[in-house]
Amino acid sequence: MDRSLAISPLELAMRSQKDKARDFRELHHGKRILILPNAWDVPSARIFENEGFPAVATSSAGLMVSLGYPDGEVIGRDEFVSAIRRIGRVLSVPLSVDIVAGFGRTTKEVSVTVKAILKAGGVGINIEDFDHATKRLYPVKREVENVKAIRKLGNSVGIPVVINARTDALRFGPGDEEAKFREAVRRAIAYRDAGADCVYPMGLTEAASIGRFVKELDFPTNVMVRKGLPTVVELERLGVARVSFGPSASYAAMGLLKRASREVLERGTYQNLVEGAISFDELNSLATATSNRKANER
Repeated sequence: MDRSLAISPLELAMRSQKDKARDFRELHHGKRILILPNAWDVPSARIFENEGFPAVATSSAGLMVSLGYPDGEVIGRDEFVSAIRRIGRVLSVPLSVDIVAGFGRTTKEVSVTVKAILKAGGVGINIEDFDHATKRLYPVKREVENVKAIRKLGNSVGIPVVINARTDALRFGPGDEEAKFREAVRRAIAYRDAGADCVYPMGLTEAASIGRFVKELDFPTNVMVRKGLPTVVELERLGVARVSFGPSASYAAMGLLKRASREVLERGTYQNLVEGAISFDELNSLATATSNRKANER
């Protein structure tokens, strides 16, 4: 009997998810930098996939604001996971999920969140080490335990989940800029050694500091698109493994709506609404899981 005929749909889904996780991990070690767009809903995720990005991540700020919540953990876990499930259902490329600090006070609660994300189709996790409410860094030990638990969970379910460990020491660490940098390095090394696949020093934008950080870590490093960030070519030269959009795509989309609104109200014209816009059929197609990439390339 052909073994493939005896594999259940659940086993097939898990196998596919395992392959996606492996593919996503390999993208952090390729010759070219991984450019990772951050979506906030189903259509934005589908557009990124259709345009050719090899993986898609979520933006915590973009996603949560789209559901009526500020960035952070004000939204309930169930509603958050439900939004991720809708995105995961329509993508064929790997999906990485920003879970902020994990939706839990304990490592056990964070593991519950990650398990739900894996069931929703995610293969990557972005987790940060500060509290949105207080703007204070959590102890390094907490994040180390979280990273170890996520790694253990992924291994137990057979999905080599890709962990991007973010530190906000550059923003909320003690002391002057040099002290903050040293704290970011210290934390990133701890997260690296705990089992993370990539480290994310939130706030690095200047070329010299990026190069210094990458050299000290000697490990895949993520930076985020912000004003003043070097070009992709320069980031590759500096040794950066991954550059993510963060909430910048959400900012750009909302900026377009503001410009379009002002144009109609102040000038009575519609240029911002119609130029470069997609069609009704393309918009409608973004709700399904069938890729439109080939159709768009014709």
